Amino acid sequence: MSKPDLPRLQKGLIDRAIAEALAEDLGLAGDITTDATVLPGETAEGVIAARKPGVVAGLDLAEAAFRSLDPAVTFKRLKADGDLLAAGDGLALISGNARAILTAERVALNYLGRLSGIATLTRRYADAIAGTKAVIADTRKTTPGLRAFEKYAVRCGGGQNHRTGLFDAILIKDNHIVAAGGIEAAITRARAHAGHLVKIEIEVDSLDQLQAVLKQKVDAVLLDNMPPATLRKAVAMVAGRCLTEASGGVNLETVRAIAETGVDLISVGALTHSAPVLDLGLDFTPAANRPARLKN
Repeated sequence: MSKPDLPRLQKGLIDRAIAEALAEDLGLAGDITTDATVLPGETAEGVIAARKPGVVAGLDLAEAAFRSLDPAVTFKRLKADGDLLAAGDGLALISGNARAILTAERVALNYLGRLSGIATLTRRYADAIAGTKAVIADTRKTTPGLRAFEKYAVRCGGGQNHRTGLFDAILIKDNHIVAAGGIEAAITRARAHAGHLVKIEIEVDSLDQLQAVLKQKVDAVLLDNMPPATLRKAVAMVAGRCLTEASGGVNLETVRAIAETGVDLISVGALTHSAPVLDLGLDFTPAANRPARLKN
């Protein structure tokens, strides 16, 4: 798979997230361990390295964490977001004030490990459907407050983003249909409410519901919890009139069969709600082994 084109994370969003995470970690007393054991003028250098294979995501957040405590910290990237990692590969070299590096270490690694874990799992799904027309997409099942970063990580792993929130697309789900009094009423009201740039998608869980939807005008149908044989029939019924999205019951064992039905998108909540953190670590180089410029 080629490296994906990535959106740019806004600096203000990063700065706010780092400030909140550091405030949570430092509390009212600060880093009492580092303050007690490391002199203010000490310098250090080290490398962030992968302890397991994966895909990088979140280097901007890691760099911001260190530099928020000391703008003079040097953060030299050895990899870029979206790059593949082997166990033992270095992601970044860090040098500068030892207190700043130690205090920011956990915040930096928390973000970097979490986002790299999401990118790694996304890449596994994307690789599993390689050669089909389907694309892996995320959902809104994200960690509160971290959605922008987690959706960015999905892109780093080769997936695509579904709607960002409740505000940027209309997705009519089963409870909306019940509350509206039926499929036709729900779509008619949504069409009257939506602006010309707002997409409308509706969830169906049977071919009968899909037939009713196809009498209306929508941009996409979400085919919920359908087995591959039913999905294949649904794709044939749609016949290119709108996008088809499969969702529900998707895992690494089933995703290939789902993709081979001809659906356009496969949304996977597990990308963001169940991705294991990628194991990363920051290890300092002993002072005796450092370049002369970093020795005290």
